[in-house]
Amino acid sequence: MLRVKKAVIPVAGLGTRFLPATKSIPKELVTIVDRPCIQYVVEEAMRAGIREIVFVNARHKEAIENHFDSNFEIEQTLLARGKKELAKQSSEVGEGAVFISVRQKNPLGLGHAILCAQPVVGNEPFAVLLGDDLMDSDPPCIGELLEVYERTGKSTVAVMEVPRDQVNKYGIVAPKGGLDGKVFEVASLVEKPNPEAAPSCWAIPGRYVLSSQVFESLKVQKAGALGEIQLTDSLDTLAKRGELLASVYQGRRYDAGDRLGYLEATLAFALKRPDLRAGIERLIRQAYSELEPS
Repeated sequence: MLRVKKAVIPVAGLGTRFLPATKSIPKELVTIVDRPCIQYVVEEAMRAGIREIVFVNARHKEAIENHFDSNFEIEQTLLARGKKELAKQSSEVGEGAVFISVRQKNPLGLGHAILCAQPVVGNEPFAVLLGDDLMDSDPPCIGELLEVYERTGKSTVAVMEVPRDQVNKYGIVAPKGGLDGKVFEVASLVEKPNPEAAPSCWAIPGRYVLSSQVFESLKVQKAGALGEIQLTDSLDTLAKRGELLASVYQGRRYDAGDRLGYLEATLAFALKRPDLRAGIERLIRQAYSELEPS
């Protein structure tokens, strides 16, 4: 069985939920504390041992590639001013990984974005990480999926339970049967169902390890919800063939594509920083003390 060596990260979206901030910068470069959101996602893949990162990009997103490149002018200027630590932080972004960019010429959905990566991925299994979902856990979420894939040889998605009134925000899986306490077979999937029609409350939070078989399904996949080629529909094809597993994610997940989720992620990651925690706690106490009683 082939090892998973590549991670596909779709970054071609317009980021309209964060306008006007994303009018001139990619949404993936909006910062959580002092790192762009996309850097946390890339670092998750790297912590799991993946060293080949494939961005599915668009013509207005070159800044993402530039962020993971070296910046000679900044780093040499910092060194000349004696700011060695800052120069090191800049030069180490993405160090040890190879970055490959392919274009998604038309915004035809997540499934189409994944299909755009096929010429680079080839016939190998690969990971998929969505940039709006920040996963905070040790081991990393994508690493847990890699372990399941390497043990079973089957495509695997991360799942988490969500309130029923929120299932219309996610791809939802219908469980078939358990393999162990954390992993179960998937009977079917549906994209963003109405709460009353959802087969379960098990939602996919944007982490997948997939066999190359998914490409064959995506090539013939018709447009689904929102007139787009949905990855969920092709995963449903795998599930109906008994080739898809789900692994329950037990860490913290933040929806950085939502304004409140973004603010929650910023606070959570700031509180994890020893150099910021005391100051953040002081600001929170101050803000609560100034709130008028409701």
